[in-house]
Amino acid sequence: MVLFRLVDDTESAHDDCNCDSDLLSIRVGQILEIIPRNEEQIKNLVELEAKEHLQLNFWKSPTIPGETTHVRVPFVSIQAVKVFLESQGIVYFIMMGSVQVLLDKKNEEMLLNQRREWNGSFNFEAYRILEEVEMNNLVAEHPGLGSKVNIGYPFENQLMNVLKFSTGGDKLAIWRGAGIHAREWVTQLSSLWTASKIASDYGNDPSITLILDIMDVFLLPVTNPDGYVLSQTKTHMYRKTRSKLSGSLCVGVDPNWNWDTGFGGPGANNNSCSNSYHRPSANSEVEVKSLEDFTKSHGEVKAIITLHSYSQLFLFPWVYACAESHNFDELEIKNEVAQENAQSLTSLHGTMYKMGPVCLVIYQGSGGSIDWFNDSGIKYSFVFALRNTGLYGFLLLASQTLPTAKGTWLGLKTIMEHIQDHPY
Repeated sequence: MVLFRLVDDTESAHDDCNCDSDLLSIRVGQILEIIPRNEEQIKNLVELEAKEHLQLNFWKSPTIPGETTHVRVPFVSIQAVKVFLESQGIVYFIMMGSVQVLLDKKNEEMLLNQRREWNGSFNFEAYRILEEVEMNNLVAEHPGLGSKVNIGYPFENQLMNVLKFSTGGDKLAIWRGAGIHAREWVTQLSSLWTASKIASDYGNDPSITLILDIMDVFLLPVTNPDGYVLSQTKTHMYRKTRSKLSGSLCVGVDPNWNWDTGFGGPGANNNSCSNSYHRPSANSEVEVKSLEDFTKSHGEVKAIITLHSYSQLFLFPWVYACAESHNFDELEIKNEVAQENAQSLTSLHGTMYKMGPVCLVIYQGSGGSIDWFNDSGIKYSFVFALRNTGLYGFLLLASQTLPTAKGTWLGLKTIMEHIQDHPY
Protein backbone atom coordinates (compact mmCIF):
# COMPACT_ATOMS: atom_id res chain seq x y z
CA MET A 1 0.00 0.00 0.00
CA VAL A 2 1.27 3.48 -0.84
CA LEU A 3 1.09 5.91 2.03
CA PHE A 4 0.29 9.57 1.56
CA ARG A 5 -0.90 12.45 3.66
CA LEU A 6 -4.37 13.78 3.10
CA VAL A 7 -4.67 17.55 3.11
CA ASP A 8 -7.62 19.78 2.41
CA ASP A 9 -6.17 21.06 -0.85
CA THR A 10 -9.46 20.79 -2.64
CA GLU A 11 -11.51 22.90 -4.97
CA SER A 12 -9.77 26.17 -5.50
CA ALA A 13 -11.15 28.20 -8.36
CA HIS A 14 -9.08 25.93 -10.58
CA ASP A 15 -8.93 22.93 -8.27
CA ASP A 16 -8.61 20.54 -11.15
CA CYS A 17 -6.25 22.46 -13.39
CA ASN A 18 -2.58 21.76 -13.87
CA CYS A 19 -1.55 25.06 -12.32
CA ASP A 20 -0.06 26.00 -8.96
CA SER A 21 -2.28 27.28 -6.16
CA ASP A 22 -1.69 28.54 -2.67
CA LEU A 23 -2.71 25.34 -0.91
CA LEU A 24 -1.91 26.71 2.52
CA SER A 25 -4.59 29.37 2.11
CA ILE A 26 -7.33 26.78 1.61
CA ARG A 27 -6.02 23.87 3.66
CA VAL A 28 -7.74 24.91 6.86
CA GLY A 29 -11.47 25.21 6.44
CA GLN A 30 -14.89 24.54 7.89
CA ILE A 31 -18.00 22.69 6.74
CA LEU A 32 -21.17 24.77 7.06
CA GLU A 33 -24.68 23.35 7.13
CA ILE A 34 -27.03 25.85 5.52
CA ILE A 35 -30.83 25.73 5.58
CA PRO A 36 -32.51 27.87 2.88
CA ARG A 37 -36.09 28.76 3.79
CA ASN A 38 -37.41 29.83 0.36
CA GLU A 39 -36.65 29.93 -3.35
CA GLU A 40 -35.00 33.35 -3.06
CA GLN A 41 -32.47 32.02 -0.56
CA ILE A 42 -31.79 29.01 -2.81
CA LYS A 43 -31.11 31.45 -5.65
CA ASN A 44 -28.69 33.33 -3.38
CA LEU A 45 -26.83 30.10 -2.59
CA VAL A 46 -26.60 29.19 -6.28
CA GLU A 47 -25.07 32.61 -6.93
CA LEU A 48 -22.69 32.10 -4.01
CA GLU A 49 -21.59 28.75 -5.43
CA ALA A 50 -20.72 30.46 -8.73
CA LYS A 51 -18.26 32.92 -7.11
CA GLU A 52 -15.02 31.19 -8.05
CA HIS A 53 -12.77 33.48 -6.00
CA LEU A 54 -14.33 32.10 -2.78
CA GLN A 55 -13.06 28.60 -3.65
CA LEU A 56 -16.16 26.93 -2.20
CA ASN A 57 -16.86 23.22 -2.46
CA PHE A 58 -20.55 22.40 -2.18
CA TRP A 59 -20.70 18.85 -0.85
CA LYS A 60 -24.49 18.97 -0.93
CA SER A 61 -25.93 21.58 -3.27
CA PRO A 62 -29.02 23.70 -2.60
CA THR A 63 -32.17 21.97 -3.81
CA ILE A 64 -35.54 22.85 -2.21
CA PRO A 65 -36.57 25.06 0.73
CA GLY A 66 -35.95 23.35 4.05
CA GLU A 67 -33.39 20.87 2.64
CA THR A 68 -29.93 21.27 4.13
CA THR A 69 -26.93 22.33 2.07
CA HIS A 70 -23.35 21.43 3.02
CA VAL A 71 -20.41 23.51 1.85
CA ARG A 72 -16.69 23.39 2.57
CA VAL A 73 -15.40 26.92 3.07
CA PRO A 74 -11.63 27.54 2.97
CA PHE A 75 -10.06 29.63 5.71
CA VAL A 76 -9.60 32.68 3.46
CA SER A 77 -13.33 32.82 2.65
CA ILE A 78 -14.97 31.96 5.96
CA GLN A 79 -15.64 35.52 7.07
CA ALA A 80 -16.95 36.66 3.68
CA VAL A 81 -19.31 33.70 3.38
CA LYS A 82 -20.72 34.09 6.88
CA VAL A 83 -21.30 37.82 6.33
CA PHE A 84 -23.11 37.06 3.07
CA LEU A 85 -25.35 34.42 4.67
CA GLU A 86 -26.22 36.66 7.60
CA SER A 87 -26.97 39.61 5.31
CA GLN A 88 -29.47 37.45 3.41
CA GLY A 89 -31.02 36.04 6.57
CA ILE A 90 -29.94 32.51 5.67
CA VAL A 91 -29.63 30.14 8.63
CA TYR A 92 -26.35 28.24 8.95
CA PHE A 93 -24.46 26.13 11.47
CA ILE A 94 -20.84 25.06 11.72
CA MET A 95 -21.05 21.34 11.03
CA MET A 96 -17.31 20.67 11.04
CA GLY A 97 -15.08 23.21 12.77
CA SER A 98 -11.84 22.03 11.14
CA VAL A 99 -11.66 19.84 8.07
CA GLN A 100 -7.98 19.21 8.71
CA VAL A 101 -8.69 17.62 12.09
CA LEU A 102 -10.78 14.94 10.41
CA LEU A 103 -8.22 14.50 7.65
CA ASP A 104 -5.51 13.97 10.28
CA LYS A 105 -7.71 11.36 11.93
CA LYS A 106 -8.07 9.58 8.59
CA ASN A 107 -4.29 9.66 8.15
CA GLU A 108 -3.85 7.93 11.50
CA GLU A 109 -6.49 5.39 10.60
CA MET A 110 -4.85 4.61 7.25
CA LEU A 111 -1.47 4.05 8.92
CA LEU A 112 -3.06 1.69 11.42
CA ASN A 113 -4.87 -0.22 8.69
CA GLN A 114 -1.65 -0.62 6.72
CA ARG A 115 0.00 -2.26 9.74
CA ARG A 116 -2.95 -4.64 10.03
CA GLU A 117 -2.33 -5.82 6.48
CA TRP A 118 1.27 -6.77 7.07
CA ASN A 119 0.04 -10.24 8.05
CA GLY A 120 -1.11 -10.76 4.47
CA SER A 121 -4.86 -10.61 5.02
CA PHE A 122 -7.06 -8.27 2.97
CA ASN A 123 -8.50 -5.57 5.21
CA PHE A 124 -11.86 -4.25 4.02
CA GLU A 125 -11.64 -1.38 6.50
CA ALA A 126 -8.75 0.25 4.63
CA TYR A 127 -9.17 2.60 1.69
CA ARG A 128 -7.36 1.30 -1.39
CA ILE A 129 -5.21 2.81 -4.10
CA LEU A 130 -6.27 1.83 -7.63
CA GLU A 131 -3.78 -1.01 -7.97
CA GLU A 132 -5.31 -2.68 -4.92
CA VAL A 133 -8.81 -2.47 -6.38
CA GLU A 134 -7.96 -4.83 -9.24
CA MET A 135 -8.92 -7.93 -7.21
CA ASN A 136 -6.60 -10.24 -9.16
CA ASN A 137 -6.38 -12.53 -6.14
CA LEU A 138 -10.15 -12.95 -6.03
CA VAL A 139 -10.26 -13.92 -9.70
CA ALA A 140 -7.36 -16.34 -9.22
CA GLU A 141 -9.04 -17.97 -6.23
CA HIS A 142 -12.36 -18.46 -8.09
CA PRO A 143 -11.34 -19.25 -11.69
CA GLY A 144 -14.60 -21.01 -12.53
CA LEU A 145 -16.73 -18.13 -11.29
CA GLY A 146 -14.90 -14.81 -11.46
CA SER A 147 -13.10 -13.09 -14.32
CA LYS A 148 -11.87 -9.59 -15.10
CA VAL A 149 -13.03 -7.71 -18.19
CA ASN A 150 -11.59 -4.40 -19.38
CA ILE A 151 -14.23 -2.17 -20.95
CA GLY A 152 -12.35 1.08 -21.54
CA TYR A 153 -9.28 3.32 -21.26
CA PRO A 154 -10.11 6.84 -20.01
CA PHE A 155 -8.08 9.96 -20.82
CA GLU A 156 -5.09 9.12 -18.60
CA ASN A 157 -5.16 5.43 -19.60
CA GLN A 158 -6.19 3.94 -16.28
CA LEU A 159 -8.16 0.74 -16.74
CA MET A 160 -11.92 0.37 -16.36
CA ASN A 161 -11.91 -3.21 -15.10
CA VAL A 162 -15.16 -5.05 -14.51
CA LEU A 163 -15.44 -8.13 -12.31
CA LYS A 164 -17.74 -10.68 -13.91
CA PHE A 165 -19.31 -13.50 -11.90
CA SER A 166 -20.78 -16.16 -14.16
CA THR A 167 -21.39 -19.91 -14.17
CA GLY A 168 -21.40 -19.93 -17.97
CA GLY A 169 -23.92 -19.69 -20.79
CA ASP A 170 -26.12 -16.81 -21.96
CA LYS A 171 -27.92 -15.37 -18.97
CA LEU A 172 -29.71 -12.32 -17.69
CA ALA A 173 -27.34 -9.88 -16.01
CA ILE A 174 -27.21 -7.52 -13.05
CA TRP A 175 -24.77 -4.62 -13.08
CA ARG A 176 -23.43 -2.77 -10.05
CA GLY A 177 -21.16 0.23 -10.50
CA ALA A 178 -19.33 2.48 -8.05
CA GLY A 179 -16.92 5.37 -7.95
CA ILE A 180 -18.27 7.42 -10.86
CA HIS A 181 -17.37 10.38 -8.62
CA ALA A 182 -13.76 9.95 -7.55
CA ARG A 183 -14.02 11.25 -3.98
CA GLU A 184 -16.76 8.83 -2.89
CA TRP A 185 -14.30 6.25 -1.52
CA VAL A 186 -16.81 4.25 0.50
CA THR A 187 -18.49 3.15 -2.74
CA GLN A 188 -15.35 1.60 -4.19
CA LEU A 189 -14.53 -0.26 -0.99
CA SER A 190 -18.13 -1.46 -0.58
CA SER A 191 -17.94 -2.93 -4.07
CA LEU A 192 -14.77 -4.83 -3.20
CA TRP A 193 -16.46 -6.36 -0.18
CA THR A 194 -19.50 -7.25 -2.29
CA ALA A 195 -17.28 -9.00 -4.82
CA SER A 196 -15.63 -11.03 -2.08
CA LYS A 197 -19.03 -11.86 -0.58
CA ILE A 198 -20.48 -13.08 -3.88
CA ALA A 199 -17.44 -15.27 -4.55
CA SER A 200 -17.37 -16.82 -1.08
CA ASP A 201 -21.15 -17.33 -0.83
CA TYR A 202 -21.56 -19.15 -4.13
CA GLY A 203 -22.04 -22.81 -3.29
CA ASN A 204 -22.55 -21.99 0.39
CA ASP A 205 -25.54 -19.64 0.42
CA PRO A 206 -28.54 -21.22 -1.42
CA SER A 207 -29.92 -17.81 -2.39
CA ILE A 208 -26.69 -16.53 -3.98
CA THR A 209 -26.04 -19.91 -5.58
CA LEU A 210 -29.45 -19.86 -7.25
CA ILE A 211 -28.99 -16.26 -8.42
CA LEU A 212 -25.63 -17.00 -10.06
CA ASP A 213 -26.95 -20.19 -11.60
CA ILE A 214 -29.49 -18.18 -13.57
CA MET A 215 -27.90 -14.69 -13.79
CA ASP A 216 -24.50 -13.08 -14.33
CA VAL A 217 -23.35 -10.33 -11.97
CA PHE A 218 -21.03 -7.55 -13.14
CA LEU A 219 -19.23 -5.26 -10.69
CA LEU A 220 -17.32 -2.13 -11.70
CA PRO A 221 -15.58 -0.98 -8.48
CA VAL A 222 -14.03 2.16 -10.01
CA THR A 223 -16.01 3.76 -12.83
CA ASN A 224 -13.80 6.87 -12.88
CA PRO A 225 -10.25 5.52 -12.41
CA ASP A 226 -8.43 8.65 -13.62
CA GLY A 227 -10.22 10.81 -11.08
CA TYR A 228 -9.81 8.18 -8.36
CA VAL A 229 -6.03 8.15 -8.75
CA LEU A 230 -5.90 11.94 -8.31
CA SER A 231 -8.27 11.75 -5.34
CA GLN A 232 -6.11 9.11 -3.68
CA THR A 233 -2.76 10.78 -4.29
CA LYS A 234 -3.30 14.54 -4.27
CA THR A 235 -6.75 16.09 -4.00
CA HIS A 236 -9.13 14.05 -1.87
CA MET A 237 -12.26 15.99 -2.85
CA TYR A 238 -11.73 15.59 -6.59
CA ARG A 239 -14.94 14.47 -8.33
CA LYS A 240 -14.71 14.64 -12.13
CA THR A 241 -12.94 12.87 -14.99
CA ARG A 242 -9.50 14.05 -16.20
CA SER A 243 -10.21 14.86 -19.86
CA LYS A 244 -8.77 18.12 -21.19
CA LEU A 245 -11.14 20.93 -22.09
CA SER A 246 -10.22 23.16 -25.02
CA GLY A 247 -9.93 26.81 -23.97
CA SER A 248 -10.33 26.12 -20.25
CA LEU A 249 -7.83 26.17 -17.41
CA CYS A 250 -9.91 23.50 -15.71
CA VAL A 251 -9.93 19.78 -16.36
CA GLY A 252 -12.63 17.18 -16.35
CA VAL A 253 -16.36 16.57 -16.62
CA ASP A 254 -18.91 15.24 -14.17
CA PRO A 255 -19.48 11.81 -15.74
CA ASN A 256 -22.84 11.45 -14.04
CA TRP A 257 -24.34 14.33 -16.10
CA ASN A 258 -22.81 13.41 -19.46
CA TRP A 259 -25.39 10.82 -20.60
CA ASP A 260 -27.64 11.16 -23.63
CA THR A 261 -30.99 11.43 -21.84
CA GLY A 262 -32.39 14.88 -21.15
CA PHE A 263 -28.86 16.17 -21.72
CA GLY A 264 -28.23 19.88 -21.21
CA GLY A 265 -31.66 20.61 -19.71
CA PRO A 266 -32.64 21.91 -16.25
CA GLY A 267 -29.91 21.53 -13.67
CA ALA A 268 -27.12 21.32 -16.25
CA ASN A 269 -23.96 23.29 -15.48
CA ASN A 270 -22.07 25.08 -18.27
CA ASN A 271 -19.19 26.29 -16.08
CA SER A 272 -16.17 24.16 -17.00
CA CYS A 273 -14.64 24.70 -13.55
CA SER A 274 -17.75 23.49 -11.74
CA ASN A 275 -17.86 20.11 -10.05
CA SER A 276 -21.03 19.33 -12.02
CA TYR A 277 -19.90 20.51 -15.46
CA HIS A 278 -21.58 18.36 -18.14
CA ARG A 279 -19.69 19.43 -21.34
CA PRO A 280 -21.38 20.69 -24.54
CA SER A 281 -22.07 17.20 -25.94
CA ALA A 282 -23.33 13.95 -24.44
CA ASN A 283 -21.17 10.81 -24.32
CA SER A 284 -17.97 12.85 -24.59
CA GLU A 285 -16.33 10.95 -21.73
CA VAL A 286 -14.78 7.53 -22.25
CA GLU A 287 -16.14 6.48 -18.86
CA VAL A 288 -19.69 7.13 -20.08
CA LYS A 289 -19.33 5.81 -23.64
CA SER A 290 -17.69 2.59 -22.41
CA LEU A 291 -20.58 1.83 -20.07
CA GLU A 292 -23.17 2.61 -22.73
CA ASP A 293 -21.44 0.39 -25.28
CA PHE A 294 -21.06 -2.48 -22.83
CA THR A 295 -24.70 -2.29 -21.77
CA LYS A 296 -25.91 -2.26 -25.38
CA SER A 297 -23.66 -5.15 -26.39
CA HIS A 298 -24.75 -7.46 -23.58
CA GLY A 299 -28.44 -7.21 -24.39
CA GLU A 300 -29.79 -8.94 -21.29
CA VAL A 301 -28.91 -6.49 -18.49
CA LYS A 302 -31.98 -6.37 -16.26
CA ALA A 303 -30.74 -4.19 -13.41
CA ILE A 304 -28.29 -1.33 -12.86
CA ILE A 305 -27.45 -0.40 -9.28
CA THR A 306 -25.09 2.56 -8.92
CA LEU A 307 -23.38 3.48 -5.64
CA HIS A 308 -22.79 7.06 -4.53
CA SER A 309 -22.11 8.82 -1.25
CA TYR A 310 -23.28 10.44 0.85
CA SER A 311 -26.83 11.16 2.24
CA GLN A 312 -28.38 7.67 2.76
CA LEU A 313 -30.77 7.62 -0.17
CA PHE A 314 -32.28 4.92 -2.37
CA LEU A 315 -33.37 6.56 -5.61
CA PHE A 316 -34.91 5.70 -8.95
CA PRO A 317 -35.81 7.65 -12.15
CA TRP A 318 -36.39 10.22 -13.15
CA VAL A 319 -33.81 12.95 -12.65
CA TYR A 320 -34.64 15.11 -15.66
CA ALA A 321 -38.41 15.14 -15.07
CA CYS A 322 -40.21 15.90 -11.83
CA ALA A 323 -43.61 14.61 -12.92
CA GLU A 324 -45.03 12.12 -10.45
CA SER A 325 -44.63 9.36 -13.01
CA HIS A 326 -44.03 8.71 -16.71
CA ASN A 327 -45.67 5.35 -16.30
CA PHE A 328 -47.79 4.38 -13.30
CA ASP A 329 -47.08 0.67 -13.58
CA GLU A 330 -43.32 1.28 -13.65
CA LEU A 331 -43.54 3.52 -10.62
CA GLU A 332 -45.51 0.86 -8.73
CA ILE A 333 -42.82 -1.73 -9.47
CA LYS A 334 -40.02 0.62 -8.40
CA ASN A 335 -41.87 1.52 -5.22
CA GLU A 336 -42.37 -2.17 -4.45
CA VAL A 337 -38.63 -2.84 -4.82
CA ALA A 338 -37.87 0.26 -2.73
CA GLN A 339 -40.07 -0.93 0.12
CA GLU A 340 -38.49 -4.39 0.12
CA ASN A 341 -35.07 -2.79 -0.02
CA ALA A 342 -35.89 -0.43 2.85
CA GLN A 343 -36.56 -3.33 5.19
CA SER A 344 -33.28 -4.98 4.23
CA LEU A 345 -31.19 -1.81 4.54
CA THR A 346 -32.40 -1.06 8.05
CA SER A 347 -32.41 -4.64 9.35
CA LEU A 348 -28.70 -4.88 10.21
CA HIS A 349 -27.77 -1.53 11.78
CA GLY A 350 -31.02 0.42 11.75
CA THR A 351 -29.62 2.77 9.10
CA MET A 352 -32.45 4.77 7.59
CA TYR A 353 -32.61 5.60 3.89
CA LYS A 354 -34.88 8.14 2.20
CA MET A 355 -36.47 6.73 -0.96
CA GLY A 356 -38.16 7.90 -4.14
CA PRO A 357 -37.60 9.42 -7.62
CA VAL A 358 -34.42 11.52 -7.76
CA CYS A 359 -36.13 14.66 -9.02
CA LEU A 360 -38.71 14.64 -6.22
CA VAL A 361 -36.36 13.59 -3.41
CA ILE A 362 -33.30 15.78 -4.03
CA TYR A 363 -33.13 17.80 -7.26
CA GLN A 364 -33.76 18.00 -10.99
CA GLY A 365 -30.80 17.27 -13.25
CA SER A 366 -30.04 16.48 -16.87
CA GLY A 367 -27.97 13.83 -18.61
CA GLY A 368 -28.06 11.45 -15.64
CA SER A 369 -26.90 7.84 -15.89
CA ILE A 370 -29.90 6.43 -14.03
CA ASP A 371 -32.29 7.98 -16.60
CA TRP A 372 -30.28 6.70 -19.56
CA PHE A 373 -30.30 3.14 -18.25
CA ASN A 374 -34.01 3.30 -17.51
CA ASP A 375 -34.94 4.81 -20.87
CA SER A 376 -32.75 2.21 -22.61
CA GLY A 377 -35.03 -0.50 -21.27
CA ILE A 378 -33.34 -1.39 -17.97
CA LYS A 379 -36.30 -0.77 -15.69
CA TYR A 380 -34.57 -1.88 -12.50
CA SER A 381 -32.37 1.23 -12.45
CA PHE A 382 -31.47 2.40 -8.95
CA VAL A 383 -29.01 4.58 -7.04
CA PHE A 384 -27.75 4.02 -3.51
CA ALA A 385 -26.29 7.06 -1.75
CA LEU A 386 -24.44 5.40 1.13
CA ARG A 387 -23.50 6.61 4.62
CA ASN A 388 -23.54 9.23 6.14
CA THR A 389 -25.98 12.13 6.38
CA GLY A 390 -23.34 14.83 6.73
CA LEU A 391 -21.34 14.44 9.94
CA TYR A 392 -18.35 13.17 7.94
CA GLY A 393 -19.56 13.88 4.42
CA PHE A 394 -17.05 12.54 1.90
CA LEU A 395 -14.51 12.05 4.69
CA LEU A 396 -16.19 8.96 6.10
CA LEU A 397 -13.72 7.08 8.28
CA ALA A 398 -12.65 3.69 6.96
CA SER A 399 -13.88 2.04 10.17
CA GLN A 400 -17.44 2.71 8.93
CA THR A 401 -16.97 1.16 5.51
CA LEU A 402 -17.49 -2.47 6.53
CA PRO A 403 -20.79 -1.80 8.36
CA THR A 404 -21.85 0.24 5.32
CA ALA A 405 -20.93 -2.55 2.91
CA LYS A 406 -22.70 -5.23 4.94
CA GLY A 407 -25.92 -3.22 5.19
CA THR A 408 -25.85 -2.32 1.49
CA TRP A 409 -25.25 -5.97 0.60
CA LEU A 410 -28.56 -6.96 2.19
CA GLY A 411 -30.30 -4.38 0.00
CA LEU A 412 -28.52 -5.58 -3.12
CA LYS A 413 -29.34 -9.19 -2.33
CA THR A 414 -33.02 -8.29 -1.92
CA ILE A 415 -33.02 -6.57 -5.32
CA MET A 416 -31.35 -9.57 -6.98
CA GLU A 417 -33.90 -11.93 -5.45
CA HIS A 418 -36.74 -9.71 -6.68
CA ILE A 419 -35.33 -9.63 -10.20
CA GLN A 420 -34.89 -13.38 -10.13
CA ASP A 421 -38.64 -13.74 -9.56
CA HIS A 422 -39.74 -10.74 -11.69
CA PRO A 423 -37.27 -10.22 -14.58
CA TYR A 424 -39.34 -7.77 -16.59
